[in-house]
Amino acid sequence: MCRLLSIMNFRPCIDIHQGAVKQIVGGTLSDSDSGSLVTNFESKKPPSYYAGLYRGDTLYGGHVIMLGPGNEKAACEALSAFPRGLQAGGGIRPDNAAAFLDAGASHVIVTSYIFDDKAISRSKLHKMVAAVGKKRLVIDLSCKKTNNRYVVVTRRWQDRTSVELTKETLEFLAEYCDEFLVHAADVEGRRAGVEHGLVKLLGSFSPIPVTYAGGIRSIDDMDRICTEGAGRVDATIGSALDIFGGTVSYRKVVEWHNAHSARPAE
Repeated sequence: MCRLLSIMNFRPCIDIHQGAVKQIVGGTLSDSDSGSLVTNFESKKPPSYYAGLYRGDTLYGGHVIMLGPGNEKAACEALSAFPRGLQAGGGIRPDNAAAFLDAGASHVIVTSYIFDDKAISRSKLHKMVAAVGKKRLVIDLSCKKTNNRYVVVTRRWQDRTSVELTKETLEFLAEYCDEFLVHAADVEGRRAGVEHGLVKLLGSFSPIPVTYAGGIRSIDDMDRICTEGAGRVDATIGSALDIFGGTVSYRKVVEWHNAHSARPAE
């Protein structure tokens, strides 16, 4: 068990592709139908089932991610099953963000929209904040490791930007949002271990709540994230969970969460 006095939460996820809940290996999803997609798991249960499960276990702050177009209806059904309990991401823009908040999302998650020519667009940041408010916005800073640097990737993790995750980057973007979501794209969905350097960076420099995702494969990994992230980094487990075809007990993760977390105000 993490021995820190700090708090750490398990943040659940619902990834939706072609209307179904799936777990997909990071970076294999692209705009073209190239046959490169690698799927670890596809559920026969609807997204709303998982939202109801998380609601029953009072697991707030998870995320519903729409992997491509045509998933809006399924996402909204999940959001309505756990009102204000889940965040919504995937193709979020100023003109559609309010619809997901109205459907029950606590926050919307923005990623590719705020980038222009591989750089962050201040004008687009301002438009997103104007549309939903800072307190309802999460910025996705999913990244890949390049020459010992963590570089933000967009457009289904296919495009590297010029933005490096640093103390300065996190402090700047924290002025525009309530939380960060960071997938370690190199290990996401591979159940091959955590990107520990990234966890340490986030624990050291993020001035606002941040959720890490990628490669978690055991309760021991959660303990290590708690320690390396200084108790300031929450974590998501996807493919490794038994509810998504893996071997890590969802029930044991919930027990771990209950032993480590601080309950948000409902």
